[in-house]
Amino acid sequence: MNKITLRNGVEMPQEGYGVYQVSPVECERCVSDALKVGYRMIDTAQAYHNEEGVGAAVAKCGLRRDELFLVSKIWISNYGYERAKASIDESLRKLGTDYLDLMLLHQPFCDRYGAYRALEAAYKEGKVRAIGVSNFYPDHFIDLASNTEIPPMVNQQTASQKYMEEFGCRIMSWGPLAEGRNNFFTNPVLETIGNKYGKSVAQVALRWLIQRGVIIIPKSVHVERMEQNLDIYDFTLSDADMAEISRLDTGHSLFFDHHDPETVKMFMGWR
Repeated sequence: MNKITLRNGVEMPQEGYGVYQVSPVECERCVSDALKVGYRMIDTAQAYHNEEGVGAAVAKCGLRRDELFLVSKIWISNYGYERAKASIDESLRKLGTDYLDLMLLHQPFCDRYGAYRALEAAYKEGKVRAIGVSNFYPDHFIDLASNTEIPPMVNQQTASQKYMEEFGCRIMSWGPLAEGRNNFFTNPVLETIGNKYGKSVAQVALRWLIQRGVIIIPKSVHVERMEQNLDIYDFTLSDADMAEISRLDTGHSLFFDHHDPETVKMFMGWR
């Protein structure tokens, strides 16, 4: 498994298992399967309501805590300094651990500055080994990073790699397979490239991100897909392949536009 070194020297796996949209009921089983397959990084969040399932799987897996890399995120209803501090402790309790390897702010709305100060405090106290943000576009990110003591080390947002690198921040893709949207799994370009290497569309897409230095957390509830998503280290895409895949980027998110007023209103309803 490739490792990525963060700005503070912490090493994290370049590929992990994400539990977004994994129900609390099946989360323990899925994480247990992922750990057996070979994943060592698990990404969850307060808003997923499955931190306890992750914690239960980790407690039973037989691996040492230092062999694992656990990631969670603070939800906007817990923003503000005091609320965020309390929520970090609650996440630690649910996950059954004394520390998190990486903790992020989940969205760029509400009192993100107060919440980020709580992250900085938790970092100094040893409750988290690294801190960062998620879904922060360049404008939100640059503003926050320029006005904090400890700039984010990771941003779960893949559209702004150039600006992240200027701040020594690593990119993490939370939806590396686009949830299959826009006919992703039947894309003819990815299919053609995959046929050259004997790989699937998903494996080609994940390999493209890996070669760009992006951290990925693909999700599947099926063991065979978990295994396939890890089976991407025995081939290398050519420069021509990389360029051809890059041209598929439309420059528009298939999920949310965080600058769209209606999107912002939607998030305000989720506080």
